[in-house]
Amino acid sequence: MATMKSSAHVPGRPVVSRREPSEQAQWQPNTDLYTTEDGLVVKVELAGMSSENLEILVEGNRLCIRGHRPDSCRAARCNFLVMEISYGWFERVLELPECYDLSRARAVYVNGFLRIDVPLARESVPGRKRLTVEPAPNGK
Repeated sequence: MATMKSSAHVPGRPVVSRREPSEQAQWQPNTDLYTTEDGLVVKVELAGMSSENLEILVEGNRLCIRGHRPDSCRAARCNFLVMEISYGWFERVLELPECYDLSRARAVYVNGFLRIDVPLARESVPGRKRLTVEPAPNGK
């Protein structure tokens, strides 16, 4: 795994990503985190979902992404030869360093990917917030 260096990330303050299942979660989506000169980008692979099935919660420096991917394509009687796609409830929790301002984060869901842009912090703003997933630009 390659390591990335960034002036935005505070050394000694790692991003913590929890992949162990919670009580309700049946799976955890693949997630990329990368820095830009403006902040942090969280990109989550969530094909086959609608934004109405997503919930994004912010509490302090914790970002919780959860929802439900329904299995609407399965026939009543079927025998799988290969089954690699996860369905049901999921949850992904990320603890970010304080150098990022989750209170100003923005989320958009496009082509099966949820992208959350988290700007660098101007000052720490504690509290709880629910992010709204914005419509994709140009209706994509």
